[in-house]
Amino acid sequence: MRVVVVGATGNVGTSLVEALSGDPRIDSVVGVARRRPELELERVEWVAADVVRDDLVPVFGGADAVVHLAWVIQPTHNVDRMWVTNVVGSSRVFRALADAGVKTLLYASSVGVYSPGPKDSAVGEDWPTDGIRSSFYSVHKVEVERRLDAFEAEHSDVRVVRLRPALTFKRGAASGVRRLFAGPFLPSPLVRPGAIPVVPDIPRLRFQAVHSRDVAEAYRHALHAPVHGAFNVATEPVLDPPELARTLGARRVKVPARLVRLVADATWRLHLQPTPPGWLDLALGTPLLDTARIRTELGWTPTVSANDALLELMEGVREGAGIETPPLDPDTSGPIRSRELATGVGEREGV
Repeated sequence: MRVVVVGATGNVGTSLVEALSGDPRIDSVVGVARRRPELELERVEWVAADVVRDDLVPVFGGADAVVHLAWVIQPTHNVDRMWVTNVVGSSRVFRALADAGVKTLLYASSVGVYSPGPKDSAVGEDWPTDGIRSSFYSVHKVEVERRLDAFEAEHSDVRVVRLRPALTFKRGAASGVRRLFAGPFLPSPLVRPGAIPVVPDIPRLRFQAVHSRDVAEAYRHALHAPVHGAFNVATEPVLDPPELARTLGARRVKVPARLVRLVADATWRLHLQPTPPGWLDLALGTPLLDTARIRTELGWTPTVSANDALLELMEGVREGAGIETPPLDPDTSGPIRSRELATGVGEREGV
């Protein structure tokens, strides 16, 4: 089997190409990214291509499957620019793989497509997918799923699988995650249990996480199984204020969600950090995910708990961990994070 992974140098992409390179049923892997990485893996070849500008049909030629992971979440102060990559770019990927005769498409959707839902019970893949309208990330993910619906209706010969994972963590993605969500002013030594004194106790602050390697395994299983449709991907425990306080050795302090949102909005507008308040709306709005389908139909079992995945990410942030790809390499930020600062902290395209 020949598999093309679009967006192969990010958090999940690096885990996936590593998993596929060790799979004896995979003959070759093509890793596609805007910038060719230094990372070398057996049976993995790298192709530099942009989903917005380049002709992808030759890249997909001869492939049995395409896994589409490419996505941007910066520059957060230029949503139109992100729309072009996320939505228009995804449409170009779908058209190109059909033109190239590829018969399997695995798409990286997200918990972010789901409409507001319960926090005291889990929902299946049939929960409404109208998203959280104040989150650009959610709006973009919903629009791509709508376009994927149209693609499936027009190309019934293509098997389409959508994975909808929860927050996805690993140590090797720490430098990239920090750039995207925290910015250059975060004091890294304090990102550890015991150094974070309080956890905000906000109603509906209950979310899930999963390790990047476990998400990669979900894609790998979906490549080999004759399945289609959507699959939720998450693991236990649910990360809520009591669990976070226990994991981080912190105490809970009741804080109004409105106040936290105002602080997030103000610091984002002042370019002190790159994360707009829509991400808080997403965390408070999206439902918890039921993973019965992926466990039953794909035989998928997570190997890392949600709190261990979070602690691993925190350790990576504290130690400046990364991987030899442009999105994840610590050197991408430049000396004393000068390249991050040069982007205006979310104003222009990230480094």
